[in-house]
Amino acid sequence: MKVKDLNGCEITVTNLDEAIRITAEYKEYEHINDRFSDLDKRLMNRYWTDMHEKLKKIKSKQSEQSRQSNRV
Repeated sequence: MKVKDLNGCEITVTNLDEAIRITAEYKEYEHINDRFSDLDKRLMNRYWTDMHEKLKKIKSKQSEQSRQSNRV
């Protein structure tokens, strides 16, 4: 599946659960180097949080579709 990031680039996701796990970790990372500006830190957090939320939304839709198809 493909997901568009904040920059409009399409990212190919081949393992949704793993992508959710990785983005959850990345959105919590902080720069070790103090030379990174606060803006850089905020932008990185925003990027990974956005991607994580998009992936969770896809997972939720897939789960809902699966539940609905199991009812029939």
